[in-house]
Amino acid sequence: MPVCYRHPDRETGVRCTRCERPICPECMVSASVGFQCPDCVRGGSGTGHAPQVSRPRTLAGGTVTADPRLLTKVLIGINLAVFLAQLAAGDRFTNRFELIGQAYTPLLDGVQGIAEGQYYRLLTAMFLHGGYVHILFNMLSLWWIGGPLEVALGRARFLALYFVSGLAGSALTYLLAAPNQPSLGASGAIFGLFGATAVLMRRLNYDMRPIIALLVINLIFTFGWSNISWQAHIGGLVAGVVTGYAMVHAPRERRSLMQYGTCAVVLALSVALVLVRTAQLT
Repeated sequence: MPVCYRHPDRETGVRCTRCERPICPECMVSASVGFQCPDCVRGGSGTGHAPQVSRPRTLAGGTVTADPRLLTKVLIGINLAVFLAQLAAGDRFTNRFELIGQAYTPLLDGVQGIAEGQYYRLLTAMFLHGGYVHILFNMLSLWWIGGPLEVALGRARFLALYFVSGLAGSALTYLLAAPNQPSLGASGAIFGLFGATAVLMRRLNYDMRPIIALLVINLIFTFGWSNISWQAHIGGLVAGVVTGYAMVHAPRERRSLMQYGTCAVVLALSVALVLVRTAQLT
């Protein structure tokens, strides 16, 4: 049997009526006579449906790409680059960008923190780490959990989930932690990926025991060890579950609206927490 020219692992007996290349059911675009391939339709040589209809899509409606784990690799690269900058620049660099509510810091002038208008710390703290073990565990988790989730959601939705979860974790930390307690790390965003992965596995009827066991172990570490920001973990986890549910359960006819609308709502709630805490401290 010939194989599809776009998916070499799929055998097919159907050919494009224009160019006669073999095409699988996923690549068939209905035309007035028979089926055409996406390339012929895109080139305007046929009368089939719009080419977007035939493009492969992920479970959440994202576009399938040649490297479906690209953003996971980019995020790992950014975290590693920032960690190297921390090592090279020293504590002053970390003090400038870590999450802190309001406090004097020995290496910087004056009172520092989010309450002083340094809102960028909510984002920059997501890419800082406190040591080799910290970044090692976070980057391994990001690779193991983030890669498959990016494949399932697509790049745009995966990136939205990552940042919404991370910012929710930062906002809850700012709200509940002591104002002079510094916090840093990608754990909030990664816990969001954990939550979304659990929702996805439930949606696909996979065995939930592995992901539940992994979550329980991480939560034990979260509450059992000192110097761990449990607020970031819980905030990211809740945001990941809520956003992940919208990603994989949204009805197809208004999928993008519900997915990105949910991201906007979670982000708006995070902003509200930040404003409440800022009002308390000022």
